Amino acid sequence: MNAGPPRVLVVDDERSVRYVLRGLLEPLECHVFEADGGASAIRQLQDAEAPVDLVITDLRMPEVDGMAVLSAAQELDAPPTVVVITAHGSERHAVEALKAGASDYFRKPFEPDELLACVRRSLGLHHTRKERDELQAERLLGETMRFRSPAMKALAAVVARVAPLDITVLITGESGTGKERLAEAIVRGSSRRDAPFVRFNAAALRPELAEAELFGHARGAFTGATDARQGLFRAASGGTLLLDEIGDLPLAVQAKLLRVLQEGEVRPVGKDSPTPVDVRVIAATHHDLAKRVAEGTFRQDLYYRLKVVELHVPPLRERVEDIPLLAEWFAGRFAERFGMRAPHINAAVLGELCAYEWPGNVRELSNTIEGAVALSGGEELAAGLVPASASSSERTSAASLEARVAAYERGVIIEALRLCAGNRSAAARRLRIGRATLYEKIARHSIRRDET
Repeated sequence: MNAGPPRVLVVDDERSVRYVLRGLLEPLECHVFEADGGASAIRQLQDAEAPVDLVITDLRMPEVDGMAVLSAAQELDAPPTVVVITAHGSERHAVEALKAGASDYFRKPFEPDELLACVRRSLGLHHTRKERDELQAERLLGETMRFRSPAMKALAAVVARVAPLDITVLITGESGTGKERLAEAIVRGSSRRDAPFVRFNAAALRPELAEAELFGHARGAFTGATDARQGLFRAASGGTLLLDEIGDLPLAVQAKLLRVLQEGEVRPVGKDSPTPVDVRVIAATHHDLAKRVAEGTFRQDLYYRLKVVELHVPPLRERVEDIPLLAEWFAGRFAERFGMRAPHINAAVLGELCAYEWPGNVRELSNTIEGAVALSGGEELAAGLVPASASSSERTSAASLEARVAAYERGVIIEALRLCAGNRSAAARRLRIGRATLYEKIARHSIRRDET
């Protein structure tokens, strides 16, 4: 459910019914909202700033009825659970609503105990479904990336929703953040997972070669074209094509790429007839494409065509909680590769890693840990791993170091509380600290219950 108390939308055209329902629900510590009909309810459901966990709606209402509310709720990215109200003798309509996706129903006039039992069941069901969806989302992205930060968990949830949809995705983020790993997760979660996954780096080739590489060419189409080539779009047909560093694609090729995306067919260099292709496109870039559009170096129409859904991978410095997890994962992976025991990473080294800003992001961290493991001989990683530039005044002032270590500690405590379902005694045992120490740290870091 949403952070904090459950948010419940009560929908009924009778004010007295809404009043009674509000009075019954508020002792459950719910935030109750009201709608006086189906149209008003649908408007509230579509407000992304105020998501709802549970909808309780009358079925029979003038103009827009409860079935329309149920349908609108199910179309949301994060659909709420829906309970319907029906009159005595109209159970047939409630059964139809259940078949259409409602979780439960109760009769009007209703018995308070029956209503409250129904609401508790439905809220529990919603909570279970949401936890399941979050686990599935984190598992999908977790196959290619390691994370525990809220920012990456939120990204994982969006990836899980987008992956099965056959739409174009634009992935943005600084170099080294893991954009290609994100693309791999999208492919794994799509219906094209067993079809070709082809990668193309737009910054790697000259314009004339980029066009031939993408769209193919006929024999003799240009100097050096001794054989015909099908091109990457045709090679990826039925599957997925990753256009990496799309911001560096030359303008002349951008126009032809736009035509392929719009028409679903390619025209190889030196050929007059087009060839149909069925390809899902994922584009990635570390550039600000909106800025490039303003500068005239990237086509606005192509930008909008690629940006059906945009996923931004945050830099490592904005998700400090992920650094220890990544460091331990890389250490284990490289130790296995080198045929040695995974080295221990002590608190001092972790603090050093968390204090560094990692301008090269996850790629730089990976390279750093690889070198450290190679030199460790399977023993504890030595201090002084990060580059000397990390000790410069703008990177490691006392305030910055303290803030980043605090951010790491705060993230670890929140993670422990979540794993222990908010039980502070269990979390303290998990962290191997006393309850009083945990309470002091919770207060110091201003950790709210709705974060755990």
